[in-house]
Amino acid sequence: MAMIFSRATATRKFLKRRLRKMREQLAQRFFDTRYGRNLLIGGIGSRVLTMTVDCGDHVMSFSPSDYIGRKIFRKGHFERDNVDRLLAVLREQGLMRKGTTLLELGGNIGTQTIYFALSQAYRRIITVEADPRNFRLLTFNIRQNGLEDRVTAINCAAGDRCGELDFFLHHNNHGKSSALQQTAADEKILVPVRTVPDILERAQTPIDEIGLIWIDIEGYEPVACRSMQALMAQKTPLYMEFTPSFYGSSGSQAFARSLADYYEECIVFVEDKSTPMKVVDLPTKGEQFDVLFMR
Repeated sequence: MAMIFSRATATRKFLKRRLRKMREQLAQRFFDTRYGRNLLIGGIGSRVLTMTVDCGDHVMSFSPSDYIGRKIFRKGHFERDNVDRLLAVLREQGLMRKGTTLLELGGNIGTQTIYFALSQAYRRIITVEADPRNFRLLTFNIRQNGLEDRVTAINCAAGDRCGELDFFLHHNNHGKSSALQQTAADEKILVPVRTVPDILERAQTPIDEIGLIWIDIEGYEPVACRSMQALMAQKTPLYMEFTPSFYGSSGSQAFARSLADYYEECIVFVEDKSTPMKVVDLPTKGEQFDVLFMR
């Protein structure tokens, strides 16, 4: 009787282990789907502050409560195709110079920084990020991908003066943190602000070494551009988010006119469509689009 009971117990334990293993395998397969990853990241509570995922040719750490972090978890990247597209256009236009430096204003947590570094298109990268939450992850992502020797990270906002600046932290999307308040829930803090020449001096980089300027600073682009006339005067390729809804009608027109003082040609990107045009014809209405100022 004892032997029969022992065998029955052993059988139950075996079946429970088998069932648990099957359940775990099914869960792993489910949570490795786009829908499953979306469900999983949406169910993670506020106690989880940081996650790290293997993205194939790099690793990325992020906040699971942040919009960009959730995108990385679901898709394995955040708008990497925009970097690939831009590099392809620069090559087609003969605008790639070997041994130059990328100046990135608005590095966030380092997604585009990492993608540019992996492309080997630029010898060095100077990345500037004002949000202290993003900057902690930016520097960590640089280190864990072994890019400290190639990437210089600077914790400040880029503006037209040096000093301090009111900065507004967006809680649901850290990529929307900005010197411009966007919602009533944004938290105001003080951050250091530096001009582009001061940023380059701190990074010990002369302006003629800059091969591309990438700007994504949520509506503060006109102010940052006021401090980089020397770069624009040498027609350094400039890629940015152009957001008429931030600048206002008159502000958009004034910003477009100021850019036309330095560049004649540009390419406007809206989703998968690219449209070459003269800078004087740049749209000054609408929500947002990406634009490459070329020559």
